[in-house]
Amino acid sequence: QVQLVESGGGLVQAGGSLRVSCAASGRTVSSYAMGWFRQAPGKEREFVAGISWTGGSTTYADSVKGRFTISRDNAKNTVYLQMNSLKPEDTAVYYCTADSKMANIKTMRMIGYWGQGTQVTVSS
Repeated sequence: QVQLVESGGGLVQAGGSLRVSCAASGRTVSSYAMGWFRQAPGKEREFVAGISWTGGSTTYADSVKGRFTISRDNAKNTVYLQMNSLKPEDTAVYYCTADSKMANIKTMRMIGYWGQGTQVTVSS
């Protein structure tokens, strides 16, 4: 089993920055691809970003490309999502994800493990 715990959410003004973190524990998490999804009120959960277990490959949703950066520290079993130039439409609950296959990291129904989520609110 893999346990994922997010932190770092909060309230920020539009144009500001925020970094959310996800601490992972459990079986060989350092060998898992990890990522982030988000869900805004009244909307479907959507993919945000993903990173391979080595950190050498990353992928982003078009809506956040150039503004968000995903990274990981395998020594700390932690993945980060640095969010810059935040917009009100980025307001959502952000969920950390993990899966043994990078190919699954963008597909919600394929994801093996989910965190409980952390709220990010961007005020206009």
